[in-house]
Order: sequence, then C-alpha cells, then structure tokens
Amino acid sequence: MSLFPADIEEIARRIVNDFTLRKLMVATAESCTGGLIAGALTEIAGSSAVVDRGFVTYTNEAKSDLLGVQTEALRQYGAVSRETALQMVNGALYRSRASVAVAVTGIAGPGGGSKEKPVGLVHLAAKACNGDPLHREMRYGDIGRTEIRLATVRTALEMLVEAAS
Repeated sequence: MSLFPADIEEIARRIVNDFTLRKLMVATAESCTGGLIAGALTEIAGSSAVVDRGFVTYTNEAKSDLLGVQTEALRQYGAVSRETALQMVNGALYRSRASVAVAVTGIAGPGGGSKEKPVGLVHLAAKACNGDPLHREMRYGDIGRTEIRLATVRTALEMLVEAAS
C-alpha cells in the first residue's frame, strides 16, 4: 500500500528504475509540497540509488539560506515566481551531488492568494546539470490544498523525466 495515488507511484517507479540504470541522482527543492516529491520517490524501494537529497524551503529565509535564492529576487518577484523557482533548481543542483533537480513554489491555500497570485498558482523548474532549465507556471485553481499539492507532485515528476531526457 502506497501513501500516494497509483499514477504518482507509477511515475516515481519509472523514474527510480530509469535513473538507476542511467546512474542519475535527483535533488528536490520544495516549498508548497513540503517534501512530497522526495516522499513520492522514496516510497519506491531502491530509491536510495537515485535520491541524493531534498530541500524543504518553506520560508524565504530557507530559500536563501539553503538554496542561495537571492533576497533581491524574492523582494522583486516574490517567493511564488518563475525567477524564484529557477534559482531554487539551480541552488539544488549546486548544493547537492544530483545530476537532475526539480523545484516548486506555490500557493496551496486555502488562504494566502491574491488577485495577481491566486490559490493554485505554482511555479515549477527542472534542470539537468548539462541542460537548459525547464519552467512551468501551473494554475490549478482553488481545488483544495491536498489536490493542489498532489497535482504539483505529478507535474514535478513529469518534469524530472523531461529534464533528464
């Protein structure tokens, strides 16, 4: 029995199997998911061959301290932004032994949203050491905190596959 829905478990299993064969290591940098991406990967037996580390950086200070996100970027663009997600993924790669990383920052609700940045807005970034960064802005809508977080995990895992290909 898994802690995650079957589709998430299947994507995570494919990542662990494929990345193990390819000797790729993963780092996650998570805000609104609070470690769920790393949790989905580590739910799979054998994931220690693939998962290097996960950074849960819920506060702006944690994003700066652990991932090197520039305080000026946080002030100018906000924690939930393309710029912050890209700096988070770069920081995760730089501060780990990973060859591929994914980063997420968003507003899972139920509160905390605004007209410009509503509940359900999530910025994701993924990058391989030797590749160009990927970015996605997702607007899941106010579908509920758990649903937003799980949808973000799905998208993040898909982006890990894409970044590593």
